[in-house]
Amino acid sequence: MVGTKTRAFFKYFVVDAFTSSPLKGNPAVVFLLNEEKDTKSLQAMAQEFNLLTCYVTKLTPSKLSKTPRYNLRWFAPASEVKICGHGTIACTHAIFSTGTTQGNEIEFVTQSGVFSAKRISENGNQINGHELLRNDDFLEYQHKRCLIQLRFPLYPTVPLEPIEMKLVPVSLKGPSTLNIMKMSRENDLIVELLSSKHVTDFNPKMDEIKIWPGRGVAITGLAPLGSGFDFFTRLFSPNFGIDEDQVCGSIHCAVAPYWSKKLGKSDLKAYMASPRGGILMLHVDTETQSVLIAGEAVTVMEGSFVA
Repeated sequence: MVGTKTRAFFKYFVVDAFTSSPLKGNPAVVFLLNEEKDTKSLQAMAQEFNLLTCYVTKLTPSKLSKTPRYNLRWFAPASEVKICGHGTIACTHAIFSTGTTQGNEIEFVTQSGVFSAKRISENGNQINGHELLRNDDFLEYQHKRCLIQLRFPLYPTVPLEPIEMKLVPVSLKGPSTLNIMKMSRENDLIVELLSSKHVTDFNPKMDEIKIWPGRGVAITGLAPLGSGFDFFTRLFSPNFGIDEDQVCGSIHCAVAPYWSKKLGKSDLKAYMASPRGGILMLHVDTETQSVLIAGEAVTVMEGSFVA
């Protein structure tokens, strides 16, 4: 028809991250693009899905590194975000499970730096010492249970200024609170509660949480004995259009080092105690000032977005 505008089709995947079971963990939409799109379009697509949405574009190989590189941007429904763990896990899973790249390791170029991601075998629970999969056939990847491991920066926690204490939700200033701090980089509020039960029972008041000027408000507590976990965490980010982040990897850039120092151990197993729940395997590397974050992922939907 004369004057009809050609419409573009963009392939997407919905991936549940930090879980091996569909409809658990944290969902993210992943677009594998042939070329970068403008920011306004990317934000509009994220609003359409009303989920964390990731856009991946393969880059020209670098002469300095043989590791495949991709440009990556993350968008929450309300705005672009600087760093996102579960979105990166979802992107890595989509790339490997579709056979888009060979090998076991890739790198993502983001606005917050270059992050590495690799697939590792499920042998044992220790982050250190995993053997990389030697079979590069992506069909093998689809049939094997694998973890995806990210290397993210370590962000220490720092005390709040007196003026910032006035912005802490009143519901988090009670007798069940042990410590109030914030992430040094993203300005997330982090509150340690007496126990994991206090974490799971906490009833957030979003109007209070929205007052905090950072990305979100996280609560964390020691896991029950015999649970197999070291600590529980929840994160609320209503200012980004996400009342409760089902499983957040990047919050552990600060929470994992905090618990590592408190418990005197480098390898940790964390549970995100949201309604969907999620499991994270963590290793705190103080020498390189990084946190290794690992988890499983599963594709639950594939489709084409028409624009």
